[in-house]
Amino acid sequence: MTQTLLTKSFEKIALSVGTLSKSQVKRHLLNFHGGTKLDFTESYLDNLSLDKLRHILLAALETRARR
Repeated sequence: MTQTLLTKSFEKIALSVGTLSKSQVKRHLLNFHGGTKLDFTESYLDNLSLDKLRHILLAALETRARR
């Protein structure tokens, strides 16, 4: 995949993640299916800010997209 396509893909994913509410991000993280297993409890996620939750989800989605 070319760098331009990777950049556009990242931007699209980032914009999508940026529109999610805290409950939506938590649901995505708790039900994430990718190459990396995410092992978060709901109570742990409850204590994180929305920005941190979005950052974790974005990183997980980007990692999955590059495999």
